[in-house]
Amino acid sequence: MTASEKDILLGILDGLRSSIANKVVGVPEPQVRTAGVPSGTNLLGLLKHLARVERFYFLGEDVGDWDATMRPSEEDTVEGVLADYREAVQRANRVIDAWQDLALPAPRPPRPGAAPSMRRVLAHMIEETGRHAGHADILRERIDGSTGR
Repeated sequence: MTASEKDILLGILDGLRSSIANKVVGVPEPQVRTAGVPSGTNLLGLLKHLARVERFYFLGEDVGDWDATMRPSEEDTVEGVLADYREAVQRANRVIDAWQDLALPAPRPPRPGAAPSMRRVLAHMIEETGRHAGHADILRERIDGSTGR
């Protein structure tokens, strides 16, 4: 009942993070990286992309080619991409924990214009992760019929 705005937003985001991470668990090769739609979207690529998004918004790491973040390499494994995602989330949560005022600018690589507020970044990450978790739900159901979180 006394949770802060930050705690509420982070709780929602963490629930979505867990949901999408769970969608790759138990999916065999090559299905985990096989495109489920004409755009080429696949489960492993979604998780790899979200790890980069976490690092971009919360850790200030630049991304040279956003399209490439959606394509797992031949060397990428479920275990490796999942570990990378979980590590990015842990690091991001340490940054978020230190935020005292959500109205302040969030960290980001140098670029023109003002940085978004920390509140805006949390809201965007809820939207981004939720959107891709929905994609993952559909892809996983097409692979093996699995539904739910």
